[in-house]
Order: sequence, then structure tokens, then C-alpha cells
Amino acid sequence: MSLFEKITCREEKISIIGLGYVGMPIAVSFSKKVNVIGFDVNKAKVSLYKKGIDPTREVGDKEIANCAVEFTSDEIKLREAKFHIVAVPTPVNDDHTPDLTPIEGASHTLGRNLVKGSIVVYESTVYPGVTEDICIPILEKESGLKCGVDFKVGYSPERINPGDKVHRLETITKIVSGMDEESLDNIAKVYELVVEAGVYRAESIKVAEAAKVIENSQRDINIAFMNELSIIFNKIGIDTQAVLKAAGTKWNFLNFTPGLVGGHCIGIDPYYLTYKAELLGYHSQIILSGRKINDDMGKYVAENTIKKMIKANKSIKGSKVAIFGFTFKENCPDVRNTKVLDIINELEEYGVDVKIVDPVADKEDLLRTYNIKQYDADEISDIDAVIFAVPHEEFKPIKLDDIQKMFRTTGSTNIESLDKESKSSNEVTKVQNNKCVLIDLKGMFNRQEAVDMGYSYWRL
Repeated sequence: MSLFEKITCREEKISIIGLGYVGMPIAVSFSKKVNVIGFDVNKAKVSLYKKGIDPTREVGDKEIANCAVEFTSDEIKLREAKFHIVAVPTPVNDDHTPDLTPIEGASHTLGRNLVKGSIVVYESTVYPGVTEDICIPILEKESGLKCGVDFKVGYSPERINPGDKVHRLETITKIVSGMDEESLDNIAKVYELVVEAGVYRAESIKVAEAAKVIENSQRDINIAFMNELSIIFNKIGIDTQAVLKAAGTKWNFLNFTPGLVGGHCIGIDPYYLTYKAELLGYHSQIILSGRKINDDMGKYVAENTIKKMIKANKSIKGSKVAIFGFTFKENCPDVRNTKVLDIINELEEYGVDVKIVDPVADKEDLLRTYNIKQYDADEISDIDAVIFAVPHEEFKPIKLDDIQKMFRTTGSTNIESLDKESKSSNEVTKVQNNKCVLIDLKGMFNRQEAVDMGYSYWRL
């Protein structure tokens, strides 16, 4: 009987190592079909899961409370499973070189508890060669077992899109790979239990690793092109979104838009590929150029905010700016590698007092990780500029009239000096708004409506 068959008969278990934005949905999905152990070194996180609380919001409290996953932070429990999925993060260091500490740590932990006849599948994004050249030797050393004889290894890159309720584990074609035909067949069949879209059997582990790392690199480059266009069009004095809307009428025009590129995938993965290229003596040109553009966008936004404030006769030092949205993308609580932080840091260099509003981000995480206090929208007042950085659904009910009330009271003298015929409500609103700097990065509001109301409006 194959390992796959033993798993489906519940004679053997699956373990998921790393219960974050990727690992948790995998664990919950598999638990509907087979016996699953969900392991994470973070005891506090495991405690929340046991209470039916989902801090990632990827699955939801109800699903967590009702799922059959056996949550644990006790590594000894891993010995009860024979099919292991490693889904830990793979960040980069400050110098943009790969930080393999999490995946190496997970390999050490798993290796100490690996039993004969097991299959280990890595899902973490890495450059080609990490699974075989770095992870396997750790597993062998810690376990005393021989890869290919006592256990086997495969790679199946995660493709989950955090915050996306449409493109989920079940609905995205899953790339799978194995070190030989037997392991590939078992891995493919196990994933087919939950992936409705089916699996694609890559010809090797390195091919699967490379496929994953270029997916996000490609997207990163396309967004960098849009960001560069935004910079150019801003200098020309035309609206980028208007240009893209016109160009988008052609059937083969790619639908990308400018924006901040953060998070734990697109803003990270390209560096894994360029690092491997450097090891082989090749210096990336296109990939690193795109990365530089995207990495500089936070500073670019801050600089344009300052320019708008100066034109509105604002005193910069000591001014107050409210930023709506801190997470790396909309409708997702993940604050890792958020480029909104770059906007904050740059504004603070000018002596600006920055207030953050983000009902989606975890307040404790913000305070603990970034020492940033979060405010509610109704606490924002007497500001000099507002930046809508992340278009959360929670921000959709906010209207331009609501934003006006947040600003520092201005222009009462100007209003009094108007003649009677000019004192219509529209004119008064426009005079009040002429110092209201509205930075709308993703175009949440109607540009023309904002301009007509007198806002000093800017967007990418």
C-alpha cells in the first residue's frame, strides 16, 4: 500500500509545519479529508487556533473552530506523521540577500522527528537548488536517515494570494515535483485530494522552484513599469489612470496598475532569483531595475505629499498627516514588508506627525513590531493632509465630505471676505478645501469630483 493510500485510509497523518497565511489554509483544507497535525513554534499563535481564533483572517474563526486539525507547538507530535508540508516564510536580509533561517530551522526541527518512509514537501519560495542543496542535508544530518532510501523529498510552491477569497488553494492549479517518480506520484495524489483545479507535475524540483520564483518576479517587473510610467506622466501633467484606461481598450494590453509593492512575496521573491544569478556570475539587469523602482515608491509618494502641502502653504515641520491603510495590501491584516512604512519614515524626516488608521491591521502587531499606534477614523482631526494608501473595503463608505471634516479649520477669514453672490455652499466648500491635500494612491475617489470640490488631489 502506498503512502497516499495509507493517508486516505487515515492510517498515516499529514503534518503542516508553519501555520501562517499559507500553512493554515492548507491545514484546514486537508483536515476535511485526512488526519492533520498543524505545527508552529509560536505557542501564542497555536493557542489562538485552539480557541478558534484566526489571526490571519485567511480562513476565518468559524472554520478554525470547526476544523479537525490537531494544533500543536510540540515538535515530538511530528513523529506521528509521514507526509510533511513545510510552509514557513522565506524573507530577505537588510542587504536583500535570502534569509534562509526559517526554512533551515524548520528542516532542523523536522529532521529531529523524521521517521522512515516519510515524504517531505517544501512550499516556501526559494531559489532553484535550496531544497536539494540545503534542506536535504539538514534533514539527513538531524535524522540520521538517508534521502532517497529512508525518506523522500519534493517541492510544491505555494500560490495562495493573501486576502483573496477567489484564488484559493482549491482553485489554483498546483505545481508539484518529486525527487523520483514514486515520490512525485504520491505528492501529486495527496494534493489532488484538496486542489479542485488539479495539479501540474513539473519535471524536477529545480524546475518547480524556478517556476514559483519567476511568477512574482514577472509581476514585480510589470508593476515597476507602471510605477515608472506614473512618474513620467506626473511630470508631463497627465493622469496615469486615464492613460491606462485608454490603453486598456486594446485586447492584449496587460492590466497592471501603479502602486506600493510590499508583502512577503512580490517584494521579496525577485531577490532570491537575482541572488542565485549572482552566485553564478550573472548580474541581473531588468529584475533589479524593477526592484529599485518599486522599493523607492514609498519615498516618492512622501515627496509628492510634501510638495502638495508646500503649494497649499502648509508649514511642514509639525504638520499632521493621516495615512489610511498600513498593511501591505487591501483586505489583508499582514503588515510584513509593508511599503507604507517607507512613506511614514520619509514624512517623519521632514518633522511631520503621522497618524495611522487601519481597522484591518492587528493593533498589537503594529505596536509590537513597528511601535505604531493605530487610530480610528473618527479620532482624526486638524490634519494637513490625508493619504489613502491601502483601499480596504472598510474605507469604501468614506466620502469626500467626510474627509473635509478631518482637516485643520482653514479660510474662515477668506469666506467672510467673499461677496454675497459668492457665498453659495459650493463656493464655501471649495474655499475650505483649497488647503485640503488628498493623496489617493489607488484612486479610491473620483478624481474630477475631488478637484471640483477644491481638493489639492494627487494619485499615482
